[in-house]
Amino acid sequence: MLGYVLILLATVFFGAQNLITRVLFTPSNLLGLVETGGFVEPTLPNSFLLMFMRMLVGVPLMAVLLPPVYPAMWADLRRLGSASYRRELYLALAGGGLMFSYLALLYVSVGRVAAGIALTLFFTFPVYTALLDWYWFGQRPSTSRWAILALILLGSALTIPMTGAAIESWLGVIFGLASGVVYAFYTVAAQKAFETFHPVPFTAISFAVTLVLSAACLLLWPGELAGLLWPALWMGGLLSAIATLTGHVLNNLGIRVVGATAASMLGAANPALTAVLAWGVLQEQLSLVQGLGVLLVTVSVGLLSLTKPS
Repeated sequence: MLGYVLILLATVFFGAQNLITRVLFTPSNLLGLVETGGFVEPTLPNSFLLMFMRMLVGVPLMAVLLPPVYPAMWADLRRLGSASYRRELYLALAGGGLMFSYLALLYVSVGRVAAGIALTLFFTFPVYTALLDWYWFGQRPSTSRWAILALILLGSALTIPMTGAAIESWLGVIFGLASGVVYAFYTVAAQKAFETFHPVPFTAISFAVTLVLSAACLLLWPGELAGLLWPALWMGGLLSAIATLTGHVLNNLGIRVVGATAASMLGAANPALTAVLAWGVLQEQLSLVQGLGVLLVTVSVGLLSLTKPS
């Protein structure tokens, strides 16, 4: 039960992270009181910029906040230099590269298409995770789990906005789907690493690698940096870093307990949760169909804890 609670809490923080990203890219009405947002265009270079700012704040926070959570973190990181820990090192570095890739793709998707569509496209990743988990770990999903997975995806699909100009760019759609594929590989790599390596130092390396890669991409492809509202961007980076760090730590701890497939299915509640948060914080309205999608996902996630892999 603890693993499921951790994953659900991580989902809350990931939902908050998505809203912050949406506000930075798109003008929004916070709580119906303040008009703000739309500080940068939703382009790939600006995605690298926001990721760099988030990690530039998040990595020092991680260095301060994670050791009390896991006192052996620094000792585990030092052990990665030994030959006996090469497997863990390679998996952790791969995890960092995959985190960087899925975040960059997701940022562009969130900025270019309606939030519900972007998150629904991203949260097709449980399908890919289940297939990868089956292929690499031999954990074939049971019939009941496949049925629940289908219900979760259906509920997520019902949260898609069906009125107005829902899709502004096919590039956002493609990036949203691609981010889900990459994230599936991230969760499976994390599960493999957690067989012998703790989630906290794994998360630390993922953040550090993402910082380095985003900085390198900014140097190669800086984009247009003149005239940006830097105080707002740094505030968004700070809040986003806190949400991202907390969400990934809780998610990785949950993956260690329940496995990548169960974690990904629970995480599929994120589009519905993001829709609810967007309704409360950004005043984006939920239709009846979207409300039914939220209910379907919630019930399906509850049923998930009662099933087991084949």
